[in-house]
Amino acid sequence: MASPIKSAFLAATAAVLIAGFGAGAAMAADPAPSPAVVAALADPARPAADKARDGDRKAATVAAFTQVKPGDKVADIFPGGGYFTRVFSKIVGPKGQVIGVVRQVSKGSDALGADPAFTNVKISAQPWETFNPPEKLDVIFNSQFHHDLYNPEYGVTGGGAEGVANFDKAIFNALKPGGVYIIIDHAGRAGTGFSEFNTLHRIEEPVVKKAMADAGFVFEAESDALHNPADPKTANVFDASIRGKTDQFMLRFRKPAR
Repeated sequence: MASPIKSAFLAATAAVLIAGFGAGAAMAADPAPSPAVVAALADPARPAADKARDGDRKAATVAAFTQVKPGDKVADIFPGGGYFTRVFSKIVGPKGQVIGVVRQVSKGSDALGADPAFTNVKISAQPWETFNPPEKLDVIFNSQFHHDLYNPEYGVTGGGAEGVANFDKAIFNALKPGGVYIIIDHAGRAGTGFSEFNTLHRIEEPVVKKAMADAGFVFEAESDALHNPADPKTANVFDASIRGKTDQFMLRFRKPAR
């Protein structure tokens, strides 16, 4: 664990030097959800428990920010309970596909891939750093999991910055030219880099931006829809005092069209 933490502080130092990175990108105004997004959120096949969380998760704003549209091929990195996987499934429709990417198949992900109400969802299990879908993708979505990639227990093999960089490059290669990568994560305090990936489950936003630039992405837009300035960023994101209310950044990166 010492090596990743040491690397974290080096990354944080680099982040300070690139504080101006992405200055030309826009802080996106909350986009209006498309008719496809509105219909997806209202779809009767979505579990009632999911719909009850739509307000807190800013589902319409997040889905609109991703630019997922009918017919797209989308990957949801570590889909968890499948909340956004199901939303994307209904947005892309029968001509699209959603891949729930996991490191190993669990009971929950297996059930998600077998749900007859979401037949365009497929579960794919593979090491993160060798992610290689059979077809190039339009959108890759990573919500609240980027920091976990540094964890050798369930992130990239061996953990650390080098393995995550390999994953970032695999993500870049998996997208079509012009495709987008969305990252949402719990914001960490300045100077912590990714060193609190396991203790607090947080990461610094500038570190993520630099890593994406290193992978070849262009930083396109960010949204403050999930921002919470009242979060002191000192508690574990699962702590009852802040769970569901953390300060989160939402970033959109684009693979150059050529």
